[in-house]
Amino acid sequence: MVLHTSPYPSAFLSFLSDLSWAFVFPYYWLLDRLLASCVATSLEKRRRSQDPCSFLALGVLISTPLYLVLLLASLPFAFIGFLLWAPLQTIRNPYIYSHQKPDKHGAEQGTSAGTGAALAEWRLQGRSFCFGSANVCLLPDSLARFNNLADTQRRAHEVGKRIRNGASRPQIKIYIDSPTNTSISAASFCSLATQGFHRTSSLDHRPEPVVTTEPETEALTECPVHPSGDTSSDCPVHSTGAQNSSECPLHPNGEEHAPDCAVHQFADPHSSGECPVHSNIIQNSEDCPLHPAGVQISITSPDSEPTEAEKENHQTGDGDTGSLESRMASRESLVRFHAADGGISHNNTLSQHRTSVFKRPIGRKRRHGDDGFDHEISAFFPANLDFLCLQEVFERRAADRLRRQLHRYFPFVLSDVGRYGWKGCCSRFKFLNSGLLLASRYPILDAHYECFPNGRSEDALAAKGVLFAKVQVGSSAQDQRVVGYIACTHLHAIEGDSSVRCEQLDMLLEWGAEFKRATSGPTDEEKVLEDQVAFDVILGDLNFDNCSSEDKLEQQHALFTHYKDPCRLGPGEDKPWALGTLLDTSGLYDEEVSSPESLQKVMENEEGRKEYLVFPASKNHCPSQKGRKIPLKGNGRRIDYILYKEEGLQQDWKVDIEEFSFITQLAGLTDHLSVAARFVVSTGEEET
Repeated sequence: MVLHTSPYPSAFLSFLSDLSWAFVFPYYWLLDRLLASCVATSLEKRRRSQDPCSFLALGVLISTPLYLVLLLASLPFAFIGFLLWAPLQTIRNPYIYSHQKPDKHGAEQGTSAGTGAALAEWRLQGRSFCFGSANVCLLPDSLARFNNLADTQRRAHEVGKRIRNGASRPQIKIYIDSPTNTSISAASFCSLATQGFHRTSSLDHRPEPVVTTEPETEALTECPVHPSGDTSSDCPVHSTGAQNSSECPLHPNGEEHAPDCAVHQFADPHSSGECPVHSNIIQNSEDCPLHPAGVQISITSPDSEPTEAEKENHQTGDGDTGSLESRMASRESLVRFHAADGGISHNNTLSQHRTSVFKRPIGRKRRHGDDGFDHEISAFFPANLDFLCLQEVFERRAADRLRRQLHRYFPFVLSDVGRYGWKGCCSRFKFLNSGLLLASRYPILDAHYECFPNGRSEDALAAKGVLFAKVQVGSSAQDQRVVGYIACTHLHAIEGDSSVRCEQLDMLLEWGAEFKRATSGPTDEEKVLEDQVAFDVILGDLNFDNCSSEDKLEQQHALFTHYKDPCRLGPGEDKPWALGTLLDTSGLYDEEVSSPESLQKVMENEEGRKEYLVFPASKNHCPSQKGRKIPLKGNGRRIDYILYKEEGLQQDWKVDIEEFSFITQLAGLTDHLSVAARFVVSTGEEET
């Protein structure tokens, strides 16, 4: 297969398409603005009610007649442009593949993105890969307002920036062996000095610890090393030796002084002496407060200098909450507490310290049962995100803004997926494409798009379907390519149309099998060995949940016999920690959920989830989420999925899930929670 780098096979056809769109765009923009002025978001209504003297209403009265006049004036030009544009869609390519090469300063991004790491020799123990999925609701502004969202162009830019900054931050994990605390949190590494370890489980909310106001004379009420309140002489925070340390045990990257560090905030970084934690006397001692038998600190950071683009992102004052632009915010990390053995894991490779990644999941306990992997509610996308699937990237200009932002982290992107007009799907005219977008840090070898032919009602106006991609993640010692298969999809959204979604799931499995058969064997020109398959993953918005009584057909579909859902116990039953991903649109602008951190806290609280999540339909279903008192099933409607195949990809190879996250970083920008999962691909071999 050939990857299409432009929407049309020739530059002349692309010019004609751009010319036709130039004729159509004024009419499209005016119509969008006219309809948008008639639909106000809850935030706009609140502002109008708070400011009775506002001129917004007067502006609408003046702009509406003006829009109507200009709309009529642009109609003839739009008609001419449409007559030119519509026939071109019959020969338009189904997607656009773009590759942005790292510049000379992008050593870290180039290595991680596939220029080096992806094509390096495959380790015997395998690798880990992180996948993310999000519905970003980038519709034309007038349509997005029906979901209580506005300003699509701004949201597109901010969505890309937040995802990029969340995924490019350093990854720091702290594991503590404790029989009484196996919870998970996404507390800030920098906040340890002022808050201690802010420990919350996946679904339980705990108040933050009290902090003393006079640290120069009193010890921390909640010590970040031993939060029980003990002031042991071995503690690097409370001991005199730690205050005179020139090397902080929590900053192994060489930072000599950080005012936000738990050790440095009381220390003189220019004093002489060694840190008592890393001295020869205490380093291997079981009494060391940072290195006891059940404690390990894992820090994953870029292997080389960051790119110029990433340096720009860390400048103070560029962006808002959740964007991680400041230096302090960029150190935000996932801090997890669980039973584990020793070792420090390395970014995306298991060649060193296999015990820290491979053997850790075995026998691991969780508060809600033995799942064998981490699960959390995180305010940020996982560090070192490898693959990202987005849905509802419909608006053309917004898609361009989003792609430019994502390209600063993901070198390979498939966008503008789907066809318009009558060609390629069914007899109904398609005003919108599929809305799918796939971003990858690893080279994309092949891609294919299929459109669902059975869409109904307003859903039939978009070319919803499946985007299949084959990516190369390495090569074996015998020069065999190690590849992975990814399917991104967005199913039919109309409630009650279970039969339509089941038909689409059947087509997804059939098309996926055909794509693998078509791309599995080498071509005559390549003269290479057969590819080795590392993973097979499905991501997307499936528009049904596993707990609603109305979705029983989808819950029992054969899809779940071929692919595994990490959040599912069985048809109609999710795991206790699984969280709904569909937000109640009426509360998107409430102060309690206005930022990634505040939305995270709400989602960790059971009452908060009842207030701001949409729940599965039931006989006692209330039309309003607010103030609901009836019992609710599950933890909300979970319609965003990441499914994977455990076995059968390669002989003796196996895929295990390492962590699963519900992400709140896009708070205020979309009506969905994002999901992410990290998988470990093991080959069953031992390195000699």
